[in-house]
Amino acid sequence: MVRHLSPRPDPALCAALAADLDAADLRSEPLRAAWGAEADDALARGIRSPLLRAIAGRDDALATLGRLFVLGMPQPESAVAAAVARTGVHGLEALGLAYREDGRVVPAALIRPQSFIDADGVGEWWIASDLDEVALGGTLPADHVLGVGGASRTLASLVMPVAVDRALDLGTGCGIQALLVSRHAGSVVATDISERALAYAELNALLAGVHNVEFRRGSMFEPVAGEAFDLIVSNPPFVITPRDADVPEYEYRDGGLVGDALVEAFVRAAPAHLVPGGSAQLLGNWESIGATLGMKRLESWISPALDAWVVQRETLSPLGYAELWIRDGGTTPRDAAFEPLLDAWIDDFAARGVTEIGFGYVLIRAPRAAAPDEVVAAPLRRFETLVQPVQSPGRAFRDGLAGHDALVAGIPDVLLVAGDVTEARHHLPGQEAPSVIELRQGGGFGRTVSVDPALAGFVGACDGELSVVQIVSALADLFEVPLADLWADLEPRLRALVTDGFLIPAER
Repeated sequence: MVRHLSPRPDPALCAALAADLDAADLRSEPLRAAWGAEADDALARGIRSPLLRAIAGRDDALATLGRLFVLGMPQPESAVAAAVARTGVHGLEALGLAYREDGRVVPAALIRPQSFIDADGVGEWWIASDLDEVALGGTLPADHVLGVGGASRTLASLVMPVAVDRALDLGTGCGIQALLVSRHAGSVVATDISERALAYAELNALLAGVHNVEFRRGSMFEPVAGEAFDLIVSNPPFVITPRDADVPEYEYRDGGLVGDALVEAFVRAAPAHLVPGGSAQLLGNWESIGATLGMKRLESWISPALDAWVVQRETLSPLGYAELWIRDGGTTPRDAAFEPLLDAWIDDFAARGVTEIGFGYVLIRAPRAAAPDEVVAAPLRRFETLVQPVQSPGRAFRDGLAGHDALVAGIPDVLLVAGDVTEARHHLPGQEAPSVIELRQGGGFGRTVSVDPALAGFVGACDGELSVVQIVSALADLFEVPLADLWADLEPRLRALVTDGFLIPAER
């Protein structure tokens, strides 16, 4: 049985460990080169034997630390001591990351390199977290601190790349969101109800050399009572779990409330902690109950005075949802506990009339302060389902809000077609004119919009040389239609293309 140690962040020891990890070149690309791309991809599926075969017989620092901290396997004490000469094995023990046993060093945590890319460039951090199911050889403990997973990467991709003064990472976990936000925030407050998670988050900040993050313990917004922020990000413990004594609760995913009440509590409370014009972004689940769709329930929780943009990415049946999260805890259909857990989940959903569970992104923005004579845009209220692959959703949110704001005074004088937009024309055999014309986004939310020849012609002319009035006037002459009629047809569709990021207001 692996000892369940608590991390103990220490600035001097973390600096020494970072130097040792750097000297060993414990980074994504060297590791991928050492054990091969296919084996590296297998690790994400919990398969490590191909990696071990690739580095069998190697006792250099990269291989030793790769087995110890990336795969979570005990290593000979002499090899580890050589690999962490600055920290020493005693230093790993003092940090709560490993311990000695029978001439070996046994890992008590994982440390994995995590690459990132943002507006300021490309980088990589070492992120420490608890041992996973493969390293433990069984189910996870209730206070498990998760490393960088799919949800973490999703939230990182949808946070708007905007410089801010103060930011809040609510439910920080291992601290990855706080670290990412710290790159474009003057200061960050990172909170969590788990003391263990906060210890990992602080340790990771020290390993990364990040010093503008403050860590506070507490539930929801209690640690920041009376404070306001320019940006709030959260990957909260939103997983819907039966409140049954026989169902394990994991701190990293279970908020202790019934159904989707935690997401409701967040979106109701967050606006009070936003400065004027500030934004809150989170991942969440929401339930459809009876004939009331989950998106409608979510919309009712957000004040109509706020900008709200919700993107639902998928829905699951109660059975599919239950199986997903039971497996996430390390319990499989081969385990005796699987069927009782499945019954508990299904019974809970049935008792509350839940028919479907949605998952997606939530963006809330507080009204910004306006001058007495300034015209302010009506709140953006957008609740949509998008299932296609997306790229850089954070930029799509940022540009969509900017487009919405720009439209308050009408269609801008000059519009530019976004650089990722392409046009596709579909022709029936033997016909010269296209039967379908589509505009497609290569990035953002990857939208495809069907357009007619007039709108296609307008977009095609948006190269910055002509004003909107000039383009529409030319099209009215070309198609021999009254200018007023053409404008009445195009204007609402141009607004949609601006908000969706197909067209961008030109800076004059």
